[in-house]
Amino acid sequence: MTFDNTKQIISIRLKLFFATVLILAYLAVAYIGKIIKFPVLGLSDTAWTIILVSVYLLIFFIPMILNYQFIYYSDDDENIVLRYFNAGMGGGKKNSIRINKSTFAGYKTESGFFGLKQSIILFQKVSQEMAKYPPVHLSALNREQKRKLFRALDLLLPGS
Repeated sequence: MTFDNTKQIISIRLKLFFATVLILAYLAVAYIGKIIKFPVLGLSDTAWTIILVSVYLLIFFIPMILNYQFIYYSDDDENIVLRYFNAGMGGGKKNSIRINKSTFAGYKTESGFFGLKQSIILFQKVSQEMAKYPPVHLSALNREQKRKLFRALDLLLPGS
């Protein structure tokens, strides 16, 4: 099985792009062009600016706070391959985990921030020891993709 969350990551980046364009357009119209006559709906230009910039910052920082990551998963050959990188504005280092199915030892999930941040940690048998990989954040996966991932990994567990 192979899947990735390209659509979610593109959607996140498009929302951020449009939010940036809208906030810049508002600032240009309200302050440079002085086209908007304040007060609008009883709020001054300062109040509107604070509200809109706050919403923009929320949209901007949510992917970073929740650790949204692009994730590619494949177990079609003899290896489990999990590729991931941060999906925020800064992007990030591309990482890859490759585990031979015969040495796959299991996984553990962790969640935080009221259940909004979820991550998975994979384990691999190396000689007589257990190797633990860094957490991969699953916050940007939808429910169906998480279900597919966990089902696929459960089928690969030793003794399954």
